[in-house]
Amino acid sequence: MSYLNELINTENNTALREELLERLAIVEHKIKFMDKVPVCFLDTNGKPRLELSAIAKLGGAAVTTEPMEAVYVIFHEETNLLDDLMRKVPVLLNEAWPAVKFNRVCLLADDYRLLKPEEAVALAEDIAEMIHPGHFIFGYEGDKWLRFTV
Repeated sequence: MSYLNELINTENNTALREELLERLAIVEHKIKFMDKVPVCFLDTNGKPRLELSAIAKLGGAAVTTEPMEAVYVIFHEETNLLDDLMRKVPVLLNEAWPAVKFNRVCLLADDYRLLKPEEAVALAEDIAEMIHPGHFIFGYEGDKWLRFTV
């Protein structure tokens, strides 16, 4: 049982718990038929972030700390919303990174409190949607995350 399943099982509302388990099962089922995608999470100082690794793996990511190895680079940092990230990220981008060359840089707002099962499931869905475009559409692009192009 994954960390996220355990978190969902702490939810007291039975209907919500079942809905969250079903949403997670949909992502997990689709992901098992796809290749893992190398993803690097960075903060606004360009330093690797590993806090989201467990949930990112549920979304189909193979987490790396090296942007040169990543198909996707996702910038995320506590207290930073999308507007903050849009101002801070451009100077951090390296044109040699594959994610930059192929416009696979994403910004993830700090809208998640991962102690809540609903937000943790939404994050797994968002990561799946980011790194598997066309396979998942949950509708949070532009609100909680966005693709950043140079």
